[in-house]
Amino acid sequence: MNKRISPQQAAGMIKDGDVVMIGGFLGCGTPEKIIDALVAKGVKDLTLIGNDTGFPEVGIGKLVVTKQFKKIVATHIGTNKETGRQMMAGETEVELVPQGTLAEKIRAGGYGLGGILTATGVGTEVEKGKQVLEVDGKKYLLEKPVRANVALIYADVADEKGNLAYRGATRNFNPLMAAAADLVIVEAKKVVPVGDLDPNAVIVPAAFVNYIVEG
Repeated sequence: MNKRISPQQAAGMIKDGDVVMIGGFLGCGTPEKIIDALVAKGVKDLTLIGNDTGFPEVGIGKLVVTKQFKKIVATHIGTNKETGRQMMAGETEVELVPQGTLAEKIRAGGYGLGGILTATGVGTEVEKGKQVLEVDGKKYLLEKPVRANVALIYADVADEKGNLAYRGATRNFNPLMAAAADLVIVEAKKVVPVGDLDPNAVIVPAAFVNYIVEG
């Protein structure tokens, strides 16, 4: 099966109202070509699950500026003033989640877990509306798993089957998201023939990847 598609074909697989995970950390390890195609397509009412909203002109921030999200679930938004403006104006719902908690909620979604227990947020605004459990005399929040319709992730190198390798900080949320969505599209900086990747360098196995965009 040929998994290679264009950025435009990738964008065409995302529908209005979808829940979309997008990898990256402030634009590092973010699938920029696919994001540009999404901006051009104008898909709307998306729910984002991601570490942050980048900058207005970089990464996820481009989709914020064009108001393509109805809800944003992220760990911080401070580098994108437009996200904050939309939140304060009531134009976009923003749910802030502690970074480690978000990573584990995504992991739980990918691994089929019923949730995770964390002490992070106990006794704070984060606790509101959540179940509190006590284990050995210590209180924990039950954080439920999250999944998405589509995960848009990045890799430094992909082979033609979809095995993925990373360099440095580009790894961030990308491998976690690859397991937590119904459809996974990777934008790879470089695509190589099967067998060119050292098996020990593979972080995401091809079984998780549906399509590849060469970026």
